[in-house]
Amino acid sequence: MIFSKVPLRAWFATLALGCFGLVTAGMVLQEIYHLAPCPLCIFQRLLYMVIGGLGLLGFALPSARLLWAGLIGALAVLGTGVAAYQTWMQAYPHLAPECSFTDPNMIERLVDWLGMEWPSLFLATGFCTSREWELFGLSMANWSVLVFAGIVAYVWLFLLRRQQA
Repeated sequence: MIFSKVPLRAWFATLALGCFGLVTAGMVLQEIYHLAPCPLCIFQRLLYMVIGGLGLLGFALPSARLLWAGLIGALAVLGTGVAAYQTWMQAYPHLAPECSFTDPNMIERLVDWLGMEWPSLFLATGFCTSREWELFGLSMANWSVLVFAGIVAYVWLFLLRRQQA
């Protein structure tokens, strides 16, 4: 299999660079287009940062590769679920309970706290049902579903590669 020839550290480095690149691209788009990220957007940003950090740990400490891959896979599944929920909220805004209009859930409380500590990175000022930015007809939440699902597939290929090696 072609994936078995990719060095172990390259898998983790590629994932880390990709995740940090996505966070950077999102922040640049936020600045250029004056986008207002919602609590779910910020939580997804946080997940990308944590996955990127785990990718760096996998690069630095490849002996624990199964631990890093398991954590990355679990966070990517969580991210897929959060982004899919936001996609549903955007598709059916009349059915969706808007973020921050009810008692804040655990995600919203975490995002609120992070927004107070690091507002330039984590301040949520938008609505979860709004589609402020689109590329090829897909909102940022739609793209995030695809990216998180891609990370799950990436981890699956990594684990498959390790079994064959």
